[in-house]
Amino acid sequence: MRTPTFKPYDPDQLSLLPPSLDELIPQNHVVRVVRSVIDQLNIDDILRKYKGGGASSYHPKLMLKILVYGYLSNTYSSRKMEQAVQSNIHYMWLAGMETPDHNTINRFRTEKLKGVLKEVFGQVVTLMVNQGLVNIKTIYVDGTKLEANANKYTFVWGKSIKRYKDGIKTQLEGLWKYAESIAKEELMDNDPTIYPELDAAQVSKTIASINEAIKDKPIDKKIKQKLNYAKRNWPKKMAKYNEQEKILGKRNSYSKTDPDATFMRMKDDHMGNGQLKAAYNWQISTSDQYIVNYDIYHNPTDTLTLPQHLKQYKDLYGQSPQVAVADAGYGSEENYEYMESEGIEAYVKYNYFHKEQKAKGKIKPKEAFRPQHLYYNKEGDYFVCPMGQKMTKQYETNAKTKSGFQQKQSVYEAKNCTNCPLRGVCHKSKTNRKIQFNWNLKRHKDKAKEKLLSEQGVAHRSQRPADVEAVFGNIKQNKKFTRFNLRGKDNVLIEAGLIALAHNLAKMARN
Repeated sequence: MRTPTFKPYDPDQLSLLPPSLDELIPQNHVVRVVRSVIDQLNIDDILRKYKGGGASSYHPKLMLKILVYGYLSNTYSSRKMEQAVQSNIHYMWLAGMETPDHNTINRFRTEKLKGVLKEVFGQVVTLMVNQGLVNIKTIYVDGTKLEANANKYTFVWGKSIKRYKDGIKTQLEGLWKYAESIAKEELMDNDPTIYPELDAAQVSKTIASINEAIKDKPIDKKIKQKLNYAKRNWPKKMAKYNEQEKILGKRNSYSKTDPDATFMRMKDDHMGNGQLKAAYNWQISTSDQYIVNYDIYHNPTDTLTLPQHLKQYKDLYGQSPQVAVADAGYGSEENYEYMESEGIEAYVKYNYFHKEQKAKGKIKPKEAFRPQHLYYNKEGDYFVCPMGQKMTKQYETNAKTKSGFQQKQSVYEAKNCTNCPLRGVCHKSKTNRKIQFNWNLKRHKDKAKEKLLSEQGVAHRSQRPADVEAVFGNIKQNKKFTRFNLRGKDNVLIEAGLIALAHNLAKMARN
């Protein structure tokens, strides 16, 4: 047998000259891109966050480099970043051998980057545009629900709050009526117990009035116990419910551990079970798989997010995109109107777009009675029902969406549906059939359909999932970022920005 040979190994061997960290890092390593890009940024907005005086602080660029590289290397914990700057040569090189602790790193992340990271992000994207790496004239928009750092069992529901408040109000009215039945004269000068909106003070006042009126009257023992319970508990409960309603705003739920998080229906797990979890709606727009804009929303649906998302894009780059591509979740009248007013060429699907393409002009019997499938006479402005009867225009109505957008609906009514053999299939109204038609929405849908079926539209529809959905796939699968680590919308927005920066710089390094 041959004698094996080994490379020299002496852990106590001294070097003639101390080693340089720069020599240990390959020239094409992504950490060099992080350092180079951040060194070029204007961070005046971050510098204004420092009051001055007192003990010296770590330089903001040093801290920003650590955080961005941490999110780039799948290190999201400030404690792990603290360990890395003491042991990992990439972090040590970025930090210049400085060793900020986890409290310092986390305070910088949540305090110094609050409200200013978006501007830093915009600078990086602009830098990539100037280098010819990305073109932000055409953007692809999509959203995903990402779990919040919140206990999934500490929920508050808007409907439950309303039911509890209505229960107190009903019981209070019952106690008032009981008091009136035995002491009507004593209550004549008091305010009635029925208020549009009850608060803790009104509840206390009403209970006090009842107690004062019946103090010398013989009353049922159970009523006395109920009044004592009401005096101790109902004002506190009413104050709690009103405070919870303020936190809710226009939402239908929130988490007690993160009040900014809303409970959303997540995608089914591997067993096909639907999951309801505290989460945020994370919206991004991409170009060439680079993230060019991001934002966080409370509402689970994508429909209400697009105008705000595009406004932020305009604020960030000084102009709206020339082309916006999105799926059917964004195809609303309000969104089409906004993009048209901004001169954005919209390749945005609407509901039933794919269903229309699969049908290839064929209409199923049960769908033949829908307004969009009825014959319309433009000159006479009337529809014709399946039995050949005219449905003439009666009036117009205005409806307001959740976001406050006004929709105009034209109402058409048939003249006589009595004894119609198709009545049960056509409609279930006891009177003549009425239909509402939104002509402006139809105009937008026709325009969108023409664009989507064009050669350019087909190309954009094919590119959209490969462009924007692939980014979410990379973040969730490769970067293992499936849950926000911080709490509160402002902090979650910072995390979304750090992930976006990390994603762009990693892709920039590869290119």
